[in-house]
Amino acid sequence: MKLKFLLTFILVITTLNAQDNKFILLHDGLIDQRAQDKIQQIGDEVQKKLKTDIYVHIIENNGINMDLPRGERIIQMREFDKKVLSKLKQTQNYALLTLSIDQMYANILMSDNLKSIIDKDDILSGYVIPLLASKDKNTLFAKTSAACLNGYAQIADSLAKNKNIKLESSIGSEGKIAGTIWKVFMYTLVLFGIGAYAVIVMKQKKAKA
Repeated sequence: MKLKFLLTFILVITTLNAQDNKFILLHDGLIDQRAQDKIQQIGDEVQKKLKTDIYVHIIENNGINMDLPRGERIIQMREFDKKVLSKLKQTQNYALLTLSIDQMYANILMSDNLKSIIDKDDILSGYVIPLLASKDKNTLFAKTSAACLNGYAQIADSLAKNKNIKLESSIGSEGKIAGTIWKVFMYTLVLFGIGAYAVIVMKQKKAKA
């Protein structure tokens, strides 16, 4: 009972703190306070130096049924993104990182003038999705916090690099390490599977000979 009360208290506190963070539209209690503070720091610096607003919207479940056909899911995801986008005050320059945890969905929405600057596919595949998809001992809370902060920071670094400006709040390439390790692991796993399959096929052919 005490543990349940403590967890509820922590959730309420983090949610209240997020309301004071103008760059976090929603986080469902899934972002660590330290990550929230860093997002605030990065967001303030980017807003001041680059005249751009970067937001995050994290939800545990967006209500979309993952058993639906892929095409229908994509349509519903796009509609969900539009609803999220309508929540923020769109300035001339903006970027929005959205995550739906249960659906394993991540996206980066942005103003048209930033689409040639922010490589959303590279950021999502290299900094965000690997952490969310990792099967390790870290809790969902920890993984979501890290994935959100990594993605947010990389969006900021991309904007700064385009203007040849160094951000004091930048976390550098630290977030990329986890993504790189994950990719190497996955490629190794695939190659191992192909090799194992080839060995089985060869043994079956020898047995028939």
